[in-house]
Amino acid sequence: MKLLEYQAKEVLSSLGIATPPGRVAHTPDEAAAACAELGPIAVKAQVPVGGRGKAGGIKLASTPEEARAAAQQIIGMDIKGFKVPLVYCESALDIGREIYLGFTVDRDARANILMLSARGGMDIEQVADESPESIARLYPNPWRGPLDFELNQLVFDAGLGELARPLAALIKKLYRAIPELDAVTAEINPLVITKSGDIVAGDAKLETDENAAWRHKELEERYGSVLEGDPYEVEAKKRGLTYVSLDGDIGIIGNGAGLCMSTLDLVQRAGARAANFCDIGGGAKAEVVENALAVILMNPRVTGVLINVFGGITRGDEVAKGIVTARDRLQMKLPLVVRLSGTREEEGRAILHQNGIEPGANAWEAAQKIVALTKAPATR
Repeated sequence: MKLLEYQAKEVLSSLGIATPPGRVAHTPDEAAAACAELGPIAVKAQVPVGGRGKAGGIKLASTPEEARAAAQQIIGMDIKGFKVPLVYCESALDIGREIYLGFTVDRDARANILMLSARGGMDIEQVADESPESIARLYPNPWRGPLDFELNQLVFDAGLGELARPLAALIKKLYRAIPELDAVTAEINPLVITKSGDIVAGDAKLETDENAAWRHKELEERYGSVLEGDPYEVEAKKRGLTYVSLDGDIGIIGNGAGLCMSTLDLVQRAGARAANFCDIGGGAKAEVVENALAVILMNPRVTGVLINVFGGITRGDEVAKGIVTARDRLQMKLPLVVRLSGTREEEGRAILHQNGIEPGANAWEAAQKIVALTKAPATR
């Protein structure tokens, strides 16, 4: 799960990393009260995406009246598809210098990577593109973690040798998020060096591995309901589905991630775009298919649905029965095309045909059929 800034900072504080004092505000009046208590503050939109400042989601306020006005402008605004539910009112920092610190998973190297740069306060992707040499990197041993001499070398490689002792200590604290929280990304940008020499987390990003969520139920209980995010993804998660919203109009269901991905490509090749990625796993029981179809049909952009199923252990005729049952229960009227392959596929296709569902002989034919059918007017 992706934590909001104030949530991530609560976690960083528990790891011993300094963060500015702050208060969560759900209303403009609460923001004004926070400013009256803390003094000059930064009023920050709380959404799980970057670019908040560029979108107008971060404003400085010196007085309670300014804080109230800032919160009034920010709460409810849309930032990259997320409606801002609340703001974080944080004491303004006396910034002397901004640097970048973070770790994530390097998919190519199949390892965790620590990154440190003297150029903080901007998108690290931009820095990586413009001057990759300015980012120092370390691939720590996953069993023992980073050693002191490795961290010192990382700091010196980043050109921050004068801060070697405090930075190395801070990096060790941040790295604890990997074994203790199953974090896949932890980022502090900017990591602020104040004019008095203190090192403080000016911002924070923390994302944990959803596959390890069962080990960290306290995080879900504490933070999971604060921000809804994409409504279809939220609903899919409640139903136990692997689902990602996309920007097209063809609903996609497949039993397997690779099969789903190839189906997205085929739909685009056929002249349309997928509205979602939805993997229902190895089988296609009626209940699972019904849940997947229900979520997909919530999206008003969807004009048709393509189901691509390979029947291995699950028999094709049972898959077909499940699809027919799910369609009938939902009273679905949109075009539906099913590509069914594998065990007892001929029997399955016969069931689909008998119940008015378009079968596809192969995935490419099915993609072409659903794109052609959605060009004609249809009702739900």
